[in-house]
Amino acid sequence: MSKHAVELYFRKFGKPEQPTLCLLHGLFGSASNWMGIVKYLQDDFHIITPDLRNHGRSPHHDGMDYTLMAGDLLELFDRLGINGVNLLGHSMGGKVAMWLALQQPERIEKLVVADIAPVAYEHGFDNVFEGLCGLPLDKIQHREEADKLLAGWVAEKGVRQYLLQNLVKQHQGWTWRFNLDVLRKSISHLTGFPEPGRRIFAGEALFIHGEKSDYVRDSYRESMGQLFPHFRQRMLHGAGHWLYAEQPQLFAQAIKGFL
Repeated sequence: MSKHAVELYFRKFGKPEQPTLCLLHGLFGSASNWMGIVKYLQDDFHIITPDLRNHGRSPHHDGMDYTLMAGDLLELFDRLGINGVNLLGHSMGGKVAMWLALQQPERIEKLVVADIAPVAYEHGFDNVFEGLCGLPLDKIQHREEADKLLAGWVAEKGVRQYLLQNLVKQHQGWTWRFNLDVLRKSISHLTGFPEPGRRIFAGEALFIHGEKSDYVRDSYRESMGQLFPHFRQRMLHGAGHWLYAEQPQLFAQAIKGFL
């Protein structure tokens, strides 16, 4: 194991003899985000859903960038004896998937990138971090109270519910599963994308995005094509950024058809 890698927590589904599909969650997410999709895919794939570092049940670490996260995945695949894998990543997880495909193209069979592009984004997470850091965890009695307080910073109820999945009660009281301090310090890395140099991924790649999302724009196609010359695009009607949760059946059909 690389001295920089952490041993990721993961869950697996399906039959080991089927093609392996690894699902990577987005920022503030965890492996459990994929449960609504797993049921549609587990008959056809051996599915692995890790928690990325500083998320879910995986270890916390001060280092947080795409090279480190890709290294964690390689360590996981080596540990499981997986040489070739189909990678599907959403948002931040999509950037991890793209970076790993560019770094180790021989390990990746096919690549699916959900509602993100290989570009730097202006981050709009200041309110989210202020809200999460401002919650008085030592005084909160129940999750509904946390939701009401967080509404002062985060208006969308669905986003609050997504964030509050990470709020867990332990003997000493409420705590966050994710490493909030490190995520806040690392946000410029996470909204950015590393300089790829002359690397490309020459395998098949699908960029799937939501009709109502603005994370994937026409102006990003050039960057996609330079790094992933055999990419194709697909728009999912009626979906926004969380397309796998908003249109799970359509999303799963598109993934299965491509893979």
